[in-house]
Amino acid sequence: MTEFIVIIPARYGSTRLPGKPLRSLAGRPMIEHVYRRAVASGAARILVATDDRRIVATCQAFGAEALMTDPAHATGTDRLAEVVCRERFPDETIVVNLQGDEPLMPPRLLQQVAEVLDRCPGVAIATLATPLHDPAELVSPHVVKVVVAADRRALYFSRAPIPWDREACSHAPSVLAKTGMYRRHLGIYAYRAAFLRRYQSLSPCELAQHEQLEQLKMLWHGESIQVEDAWEPSGPGVDTEADLSFAERQLSGLSH
Repeated sequence: MTEFIVIIPARYGSTRLPGKPLRSLAGRPMIEHVYRRAVASGAARILVATDDRRIVATCQAFGAEALMTDPAHATGTDRLAEVVCRERFPDETIVVNLQGDEPLMPPRLLQQVAEVLDRCPGVAIATLATPLHDPAELVSPHVVKVVVAADRRALYFSRAPIPWDREACSHAPSVLAKTGMYRRHLGIYAYRAAFLRRYQSLSPCELAQHEQLEQLKMLWHGESIQVEDAWEPSGPGVDTEADLSFAERQLSGLSH
């Protein structure tokens, strides 16, 4: 199995769910469920990178390694970059970014995204996607879509329905969603440590700011992102109270 490290960025402040990483799910804080997913993946090392000492204390209480990072960081990738620099990981180290609000992420997908990057030596970033057939997801700005080239490298990511079928543009989304050409992007990445070190020096990108998708900054600066269809479905991340209730039901079922 490919050797990799998992870093879990976990920010306390959240507009819709303040203190999200510490919210209770099936009797445990959400960040512990995320950490356990990383443990089950077989990662060589797991670190939680946070901006809040309450998260550090909680993680240490259940045995996780947690680091305080700059509260001013705009993204989870910035937190990863700080940790990579502080820990002096070798350039070829594969670092998997598992978001702190993904308690339903299948451990096998952490292995998969690391393996995708490992077998693509000329690429610095890998990620996963799944076929998208739900018309509501196709038009939802909360669901990120990805279009890839013949070599499975990302061409573009968007919150809009892409690719847009010009001939069928007057059809209902239910028709478009059945074509089989749409992919939903999963917010899980594998990076080479060398890329994360230089990420900090990349200038802002208007595309990324408009779509609110930081991966567009990577593409805009000429980085390649390898995309592969996920081996299995992934549960949704937790952004709202409804998501929290869904995760509670799923995790309670798993625990019995």
